[in-house]
Amino acid sequence: MEDIEPPELATQLGEQLVAEILQNASLDAVKSLVEAGAPVWYQSGAEGTSPLHAAAYVRSLELVKYLIDKGAVWNAVDFMQNTAGDIALSFNDAEIYTAVRDAGIRTELLLGLLSSRDDSSLDPSTNLILRASDDTAAGSSEDFLSSKLRYTKDESGQDLCFIEVDGEDIGVMMGWEMPIMKETVHSIYDSLPERDNIRVLNVGFGLGIIDRLFQALPTPPALHVIIEPHPDVLRYMKDNDWHQKPGVRVLEGRWQDLVEKEDFLALGGFDVIYTDTFSENYRDLHQFFEHLPDLLSGSNARFSFFHGLGATNPLFYDVYTRISELHLAEIGLDVQWSDVDVRPPKYEERWARSREYFTLPTYRLPLAYLHTLP
Repeated sequence: MEDIEPPELATQLGEQLVAEILQNASLDAVKSLVEAGAPVWYQSGAEGTSPLHAAAYVRSLELVKYLIDKGAVWNAVDFMQNTAGDIALSFNDAEIYTAVRDAGIRTELLLGLLSSRDDSSLDPSTNLILRASDDTAAGSSEDFLSSKLRYTKDESGQDLCFIEVDGEDIGVMMGWEMPIMKETVHSIYDSLPERDNIRVLNVGFGLGIIDRLFQALPTPPALHVIIEPHPDVLRYMKDNDWHQKPGVRVLEGRWQDLVEKEDFLALGGFDVIYTDTFSENYRDLHQFFEHLPDLLSGSNARFSFFHGLGATNPLFYDVYTRISELHLAEIGLDVQWSDVDVRPPKYEERWARSREYFTLPTYRLPLAYLHTLP
C-alpha cells in the first residue's frame, strides 16, 4: 500500500468500500474503511455504483444515514442514471428514500443560501433549468433570447416551438403540455371565490396555450397582461393578433426589468399569476417568488408555475417540489399540489425529434395562495 499513489489508493479503497457494503459489511467495518481514507463520494468504474447506491441496494438505513453524514453525494447517478433514492423507490423503501431526499433538500437549501453571496461555484444544482439543462441556448437566458425560434407542427398535428442547437431540436413549448395547462387553468378558476373581472398576469407566452385557455374562460379576464421578451415569440403574437385582443396587454421585455417599474405596479394587484419561462433556472424562479406578495391582489388570489424542475428523475423532481414549497412558505404562500397524468399513448409521439425535458409519468401541479389569518 505504501507504494500506491494517492489517486490509486483512493480508487482501491473506494472499490473496496462499495464491494464490502454490497456484501453486507457491518457499520463498524464501513467506518474503518472510511477512516482509512475510502472516499464516500467514489463511484465504481464498472457500473457507477457509489457507496450510497450500495447501501440502498442492501437496504441499510443505518449505513445510508452514516454515509450522508460523511458527505456522500445525494444526487450521484450510476451508469443507468439511477440515484440511491431511485433504488430505494424500486424496493418501495420509504425510510431510505426519505433519508436521501431530505439530504437533497438540506444540501440544495444550503447551496442556495451560499449562492446568495454571489459565489456561483457553490450553486450547481440551483442552476437547474425548468425545461432543459445544458450550456447551449436551452440553458442560457441571454443566448436563448438571441436564438432563432421555429413554430411548426409535427406529423400528428401537435403544435411545436423549437430552437435548434448543434443540429438537435429542443422544444421551447410543445402541444403535449395541453392537459397540464387545462388542469392548471381549471384548478385556478375553480378555486377563485370571485370569477368576474379577474386580472391575470402570465410570464412567458411560448405557444400561447395557457393564454388561450384564460381567454376561453366563461368570463374572460378583465385585464390579461402577458410578459414576453423573445422577439420571435413577439412576432408570432403579433401575427396572431394578440396585441389587439380586448383586455390584453403585451409587455415586451424580461420580467426582471418590468416588475418593479412604476407603470407596471400602477396596473394594481393580480388575481391570477402564472409563470412559465424557458431557459431560466430555479434561482430565477425563486427571485420571482419574492415579488408575489406585491403582485397578488390578496388572499383570494392564486399563483402557479410550470413545474419542470428536475423532471427527468423522480428524486430530483420530489426534492425541488419540496424546496419550492418551502420557499413559497417563507414569503407567506401555502401550496396545494395535485397530480396530472401526462403519460402519452405512445412515448415517441410526445417528443417527435425534440430533446426530452419531462420524462416522468406524473406532473405535480402547484396552486399557491397567500396565508389567511385565523
